[in-house]
Amino acid sequence: GLFVTDYFTRTPRKLSPFRSFASIELFHFHIPEDTVIAVWNLITFKEQGGTFGDQCPDRSITVYFRSGAPSVINPLHTHFPRDTAVPGSFELTLTWTLPNRTTGVFNVTSPLPGDWFLAAHLPKDEGKISVKGLYEECQYLFQPQLIVQRLVNIAVLYPGHVIEQSMAPHNRSCLYKVFVPSYTSQVLVEVLRCRGAEGCPLWLRVRAKAPPLHNSTALDCREHAPCQLVLDLPFWQHWYYVLVEKHPGVLGTVSFQVTVQLTDCSRPSLARPPFLPSSASMNMPHSFGSAGGLALGDSLPTSPNGTKHLVSITSPSGERCWPIRPTLRNELDTFSVHFYIFFGPNVSVPPDRPAVFVINLLPVLDSGGVLNLELQLNVSSLCGENVTVFGCLNHEVPLTSGDNASVTCETEHLAGFLFSVNTTASLSRLRIPYPQTGSWYLSLRSLCATHHGFEPCTNVTAEVYLRAYLSPCINDCGMYGQCKLLRTNNYLYAACECKAGWNGWGCTDNAEAFSYGFQLLSTLLLCLSNVMFVPPVAIAVRSHYLLEAAVYIFTMFFSTFYHACDQPGIVVFCIMEYDVLQFCDFLGSLMSVWVTVIAMARLQPVVKQASAGRGRVLYLLGAMLLSMALQMDRHGLWNLLGPSLFALGIMAVAWTARTIRRRHCYPPTWKRWAFYLCPGAMIAAAAVLLYAFVETEENYFYIHSIWHLLIAGSVGFLLPPRAKPSRRLGPLPRRKGCGYQLCVNEQEELGLVDPAVASINSICTS
Repeated sequence: GLFVTDYFTRTPRKLSPFRSFASIELFHFHIPEDTVIAVWNLITFKEQGGTFGDQCPDRSITVYFRSGAPSVINPLHTHFPRDTAVPGSFELTLTWTLPNRTTGVFNVTSPLPGDWFLAAHLPKDEGKISVKGLYEECQYLFQPQLIVQRLVNIAVLYPGHVIEQSMAPHNRSCLYKVFVPSYTSQVLVEVLRCRGAEGCPLWLRVRAKAPPLHNSTALDCREHAPCQLVLDLPFWQHWYYVLVEKHPGVLGTVSFQVTVQLTDCSRPSLARPPFLPSSASMNMPHSFGSAGGLALGDSLPTSPNGTKHLVSITSPSGERCWPIRPTLRNELDTFSVHFYIFFGPNVSVPPDRPAVFVINLLPVLDSGGVLNLELQLNVSSLCGENVTVFGCLNHEVPLTSGDNASVTCETEHLAGFLFSVNTTASLSRLRIPYPQTGSWYLSLRSLCATHHGFEPCTNVTAEVYLRAYLSPCINDCGMYGQCKLLRTNNYLYAACECKAGWNGWGCTDNAEAFSYGFQLLSTLLLCLSNVMFVPPVAIAVRSHYLLEAAVYIFTMFFSTFYHACDQPGIVVFCIMEYDVLQFCDFLGSLMSVWVTVIAMARLQPVVKQASAGRGRVLYLLGAMLLSMALQMDRHGLWNLLGPSLFALGIMAVAWTARTIRRRHCYPPTWKRWAFYLCPGAMIAAAAVLLYAFVETEENYFYIHSIWHLLIAGSVGFLLPPRAKPSRRLGPLPRRKGCGYQLCVNEQEELGLVDPAVASINSICTS
C-alpha cells in the first residue's frame, strides 16, 4: 500500500515534582485513522539560569500514555475512593544518558485512532519552600514529538459482497476494512475459494478500529474449512480491519475471495442487505478514502476479473437486541452535565428482558471529568422476593447476554463495569475518572437469588432509581481538597489538589493526614507568635515613634488573621478575602523593616518632613513603592531585599555623615553596639536564614512561627531610643533698623512661646 508520514510536535514545558494530578504536564495528540505505526520521540533537557544545566542532578521522568482520555495515575500508591474504577495506561520511565539531555522512544504498532494523551512528571521531592530568585533553579523541560505512518486507499469491504484477490509471490498480506453500524450483533468474515501451492496457507486476522496485530483475533485457514471468523457483539459505529496474510515461507501466488456478513439484531429474521439506497441507512461515513471506494448508493464494486458476486445472508435464530432508551443531556457548567432519562428517573426492570440506556459523552469535552452512576433499588416494589438488579456498563456496545441468568459483564473481547443492588445493599455507585468519550451503554437486569444461584424472576418487575451525571472531581474533592480546572492548550480537565496531609485521587486517603489537634496547634503557633510584636509596639510608643508603632500593630493584626485563613485543614478563620489578607500581611512585613531602618537612620527633620503637619516623605514613598512591588510579584526575592537594602543605604549614609561631622563613631557608645545593635542584627540574620534555607512544607508551622518571634524581637533591639531635645540655642543675628539695635527675645524667634506674652529684653539706642 501507499504510506503517508505525518509529524506532530509540542512546545517544551517545565516539569514539576508530583504532588497530585494538578502538578503533571499533560500533552494532547490526535492519531489519524489507518495508522500502522506511531513513534513518540520524548526529548528531555535541563536548564539553569538560561544555560544548559550540566550541574543539575539527574531526576527520573515518568511518562504515561493513554488512548481516548488522560491517564489515571497513582505514583504514590494512595487509595482511591470507594466505587471508583481505575482504567489502565502505559507507563515509561526516562533515565539520563547525557549530562544535560536525554531522549526516549515509545513505539505503538497499529495504535487506536483518535485522541491520545501523554502525562509527565518528576518524582516527589521533600517539599522545600524556596525564595523566588534566591538562586538559579534547575528546570527540567520535556518535549514530546509524534511521527505517524498511515496507509491510504485501503480497500473497503461491503456487507454481502465478495472480493476476489490474487496475492503475488512478493506480497505477504492484503488489508481491508468494513464499517460496522449500530445494532450489529455479529460480524462474520470468510475466506472462500482459497487456492495455493499448499492448500490454503493463509492467516485471517480481524481487529476493531485499527489494523490487526499478532495477538488480534486470528484463524488459520489451513486448519479450518470453511475459513470463517465470527465476532459477536462488535463495536458499533467503527471500522473493522481484516488482514489476510501468508504463512511464513510460502512461495508462489495465492488466490482467494473475501466476504463479510453483518447480522442486524434489530431485525433478527433479516440480515444486512448487500446494498442500501444510501450510506445514511447504515450510519456509514459517506467518504471511505479507498481506491475503489463507492457510496452504497452506487453500483456494486467489481472483483479484479470484472465479475460481481452476491452472497445470501441468514441471521442465526434467536438473536435479537432490545430497545435502547436515550438520555437527555443537560449542561450546567464545565464538566457538570446531568443525563436525564425520559419518563425517569425511576426505571422499571422487567423480569424477561434487560433495560438498556445510552449515555453519550462528547469527544474531548467530556473526557476530563468524572462519569458518575448511582443505582438505588426500591425495595417496596419487589413484593417480598429476593431480587438482585445487576448493572453492566460498557463502552461503544451494549453487553446483553442471551443467557438471562448470567451475571458476568465481560466477554472474550469486551470488559465492562459490573455493579448490583438488592434488598440488603439497596444503593450502589460507580465512578469512572477521565472516561473515554463516545457512547456508554448501561444494561439493567433483574434476577432472583435461589439455592442454585441466580435464576430469572417470574412476575416481579423491579423499580430502581437511576442517576447519571458528569462532575469535575469525585465528591468535589471532599473537605480536605480543592477541585481545580486545568488547561493544556485547548484541552480542559479537572483534578483534586489535597491539603492537610490528605492524599489520593479524591483526597480520601488519610494515611498521612494531620489530626485535628495538630491543625489547631499549628494555627495557634502561627497566629499567637505575632503577639511578640507587642513589646516593639510598647517600646515604639514609649520612645514617641508613633508611626512605627502603628505599622507594627498593622503587621501584627494582618499577619495573625492571614495565617488563620491560610491553614490547609479545617481550622480556618477568614475575616476578609484571602488575597486581601495576604497582600496586607506582606505589605506590613516589608513596611516594618522599612520604618525600623529609617528610624535607625535618625534623619534630620528637614529631610524627614516635607513641611510641618505633613507626612514623612520617605515613609510615604516607601509605602507606595512597596505596594507597587507586591502587586507585580508578591513572592519575589527583591521585594524583600530591594527596600531593605535601600533603607540600609540611607541609614549608612546618615550614620557616615554624623561620624564625619562629629569625628567620632556613630552611634557613639559601645553599650549601644554591644547590647542592642549587634544582638538585633544577629537575630534578624538568623530569621532570614531560617526563612530562606530551612523552611519546608513539613516544618512550616513552627519554623515560620520562629521567624515571627525573631523578626519581632530584632525590632525591639534595633529601634533607637527616644531622641533628647537639645537645650542649646544658637545666637540669632541682630537686626538693625532706623538707627536702633533691636534686642528680640530668642524664644519668640524660634516659635517656642506665644508671641503675645513674649517680652522684649531691651531696646538699645545706637
